This record gives sequence, C-alpha cells and structure tokens, in this order.
Amino acid sequence: MKSTIAAAGMAWLGNTQHAFALGTQSPLTGKTWQGWNPGELQVHFIYTGVGESMFYIFPDGTTLLLDCGDHTAINRGKLAVHVLPNGNRHAGEWIARYVERVNPHTTQVDYMMLSHYHNDHGGCKKFHAGTVEHNGKQYYLSGFMQAAETLSFGKAIDRGWPDYTDPIPLVINDGGVLEQMKDFYAYMTNERGLQVERFNVGATNQIKQLHDPAKYANFSIFNLCGNGRIASRDGKVTDLYAERKKNPPTSFNENGMSMGMVMSYGDFRFFTAGDFSDKWKLADGTVFEIEDALADVCGKAHVAKINHHGHYSMPEKLVKALQSRVYVSCVWDQLHNVAPVMERLASRKLYPGDRLICPGIMPSERRIEDAGKPWTSSIATESYEGSHIVLTVQPNCTDYSITFISAEDEDMRIKSVIPFTI
Repeated sequence: MKSTIAAAGMAWLGNTQHAFALGTQSPLTGKTWQGWNPGELQVHFIYTGVGESMFYIFPDGTTLLLDCGDHTAINRGKLAVHVLPNGNRHAGEWIARYVERVNPHTTQVDYMMLSHYHNDHGGCKKFHAGTVEHNGKQYYLSGFMQAAETLSFGKAIDRGWPDYTDPIPLVINDGGVLEQMKDFYAYMTNERGLQVERFNVGATNQIKQLHDPAKYANFSIFNLCGNGRIASRDGKVTDLYAERKKNPPTSFNENGMSMGMVMSYGDFRFFTAGDFSDKWKLADGTVFEIEDALADVCGKAHVAKINHHGHYSMPEKLVKALQSRVYVSCVWDQLHNVAPVMERLASRKLYPGDRLICPGIMPSERRIEDAGKPWTSSIATESYEGSHIVLTVQPNCTDYSITFISAEDEDMRIKSVIPFTI
C-alpha cells in the first residue's frame, strides 16, 4: 500500500498543517460535499460527540446504517467532548438528518444493524429526546427509534433476534437499551414492514447489494465475528466462549459480542468490528484476549475502524495483522484513543509505512496532554475540533480517499480530502 501524497513531519499543535503536510491544499477544501456517485463505496463516520454511527453506501447504491448511538456522554464532566453541531437535538435526529443529506435514496435505508447492545451504539430508554405514541403505546425517542421518525429501514440484522439467548440469555444493564430495541423491532415489524434476521457469522452474502449487484460483482461483505464467535475464510467458525458457557455467568461482556465485517471491493479491504474487546484468565493463569483471536482470521485491511473507540483495544497482534494505512475512530470521551493504543497503531516496529489516524475528535485537552509523543504526527489535524469522516473507494477499486467534513453545522463544508492508492 502506498499513498499518493508525500509524508513529512508536522508540529502537533500546528493549526494550519496537515498530518502529512500535503504541500498544496486540496482544491475541494472549503467547498460543499457533492455526494455519492454510482460505483463508489462510501463509509460515513458520523460525529455527534455522544455515540457511534456509520452510514454505508455500497457501489450499487444499497445503504446500511450501522449503529445509531445516544447516551449521557455529556454528563461525563471534564471527560466529555464537544457535542456537535449542538445540544439542541439528540444524536438520533442529528444522524437521521445527516443520512438524509448524503443518502441517494434520501430517507429510505436498505439495512440497519446494531453492532452490540450498548446505548452509545443504539440509544436507550433512560436518555431520550422525548416520547411518541404509536397505536396507543409509548416509545422513547433515542437512537434508532428517534432516527426512524425520519428514516425508513428495509431490513435489520441483529445479533440476538428473535429470542435473545445467544450465547446466553441476554441481560443488559445499560439504560434500557435491550428493552428499547425490542420495542423498536416490535413497532417496526408490526407497523412499518421491517424484516429482522439474526446475524450469521461466516456468511458472505447475508448483507449484499440489492439494486444492481451484477454490475459490481467484485463487492462483497464477509461476516467476521458476532456473539462471541469468529469465522475464517475457509468456513470454520470458532466459539471463543465455549468453555465459559459450560458454567456461564449471568452475562458476558457485551463488547465481546460485537458484530464485525470485512468489506471487499476488488482488492480493497475495509475492517469494522464494533467494540470487539474482552479478556479473561485461562486455567493456566494466562490472559486470553479475544482481539488476538480476531487477528488470526481478519486479514489485511487498507482502512480499519478502531475497536472500542480506541479505549484499551487493538493489541499488537491485531494491528500487525491488519497493517492498515488508515485508522478511523468514533469518539465520545476524552478516554478514547488512549496513548498505548495510539502508540501501537503508529508503530513502525509492527509493520512499516506511514499511517493516518483519524479520530472523530482530538480535543485540546488531549493534544496538550500528549504533546510531543511520537505517535501524534500520525493524527489528522482535521480531526482536532470534530469532523465527519468519509471513506470513498473509487470504482477502479484502487484509488480511495479520506474526506473530513465539518461537524460544527450542517453545511457539509469540506475541510480536506486526502487521496491514497493501494
């Protein structure tokens, strides 16, 4: 993998330089985002400051909203990050409005997925913008439920559907996110025609192009992990929790249940796995880290979403396996993208070559705290004050780019575009 731009050093606190000092400013800087073109694969990392959300547009125009988080991150005090565009609306509404602006089908979304049952990924009953009544039942406007006031979804892919007993009966104490999603599915299936099916680990065609798949036959999605299982390309599925299920606790770490995928478009690869992270002691006293198991099957990816917001995730083995040129992180807390994780992502000892690390935000407090650390030269300065980040893979499957769009308002103003070639 090589970038089409030259690498150069930069001052961490500089406000005019790029992470890789482009030399000439992108001609699109300051202009308005022009949207999706047929044949492009796009991944929009939507910044709100209170949760995680990603909107996908496949080459044929099929769309997917992966996660729609909303929770009380703003009550984290000094650990909170900027809520953007502002706190006048909850994240579910901001996300829906963003999707409307970039979706080739405006409010119609083909797929929706909740990576795992945490409220920063799906919303909850405890933290909401209000309530609404449908056919005599009260619903809480948070996360997907709030977004559905604007958006229509064709099919949901869920890790727990329909009985929520895999790998053990689901018990979630996270502001009512489980009850929220059960109510959401009941309303959407009964009143709005939503189809729901369980995520199938190892599948290669469960999430697929729906509009013109034959035209872009070199695009596919591999269901890499989910419900504590991981799949290899030869079809083998390994249950990482098999021993622990013999005498199971009341609940497992929900992060380790996260659904993950590898998207392929020609030779291009993109990796995402929600908050996939967990560890426990084995009988011999050693610590088993499930991300190490993921490293055995994930393969290389040109662009990777950072697991668990960069909060003590992404061990050396996984970073070395991915060997990504670009890492993107969804951020809602000052404790995300902690220094040990950033050091591993930027380490040339794990694999050679430049990196571009793109957090949704890297606020001033973190920049001051980490000033002078070697890994900071790999951070995109456009991320400093909060940005939507867009991965675009061109139809030739060779050229791709990272676009930073200001999250301060809804004008879709481009901060910069960084091009790459595999």
